[in-house]
Amino acid sequence: MSRKPELRGRAARLARLFPTGPGQAARTPFVVLVVLLLGGGLIGLLVLNSALSEGAFKLDDLKDDTKSLTDEEQALQRDVDGYSAPDALQRRARELGMVPGGDPVFLNPDGTIKGVPSPAALEDPTIPLVFAPQM
Repeated sequence: MSRKPELRGRAARLARLFPTGPGQAARTPFVVLVVLLLGGGLIGLLVLNSALSEGAFKLDDLKDDTKSLTDEEQALQRDVDGYSAPDALQRRARELGMVPGGDPVFLNPDGTIKGVPSPAALEDPTIPLVFAPQM
């Protein structure tokens, strides 16, 4: 039989730190720990995945809302542009009984008038007062 040699000094002190018997670590706590960690990780991934899916659905709904609001804004802007076009303004002014003014007259700070004042004359409504810009 082989005998272990006797240890002395520092080696003997270190040898006392190690178990001497044929000890076997219990596997059950380790297996339970690993199963709990894996299960917790899977549940965490499931929660994260469902949260991301919910966010994707919400993002899709917000994109649809943005698209419809953008379309509505463009339609309203077309209406405003149509109402503020020079020919539309001229037509509405004539419908309201307005006539184009003549040459402007200015009042100087000393009270004198610069220009010749005259009442606005009713012009022929078939002649356009707004001219297309020349390029």
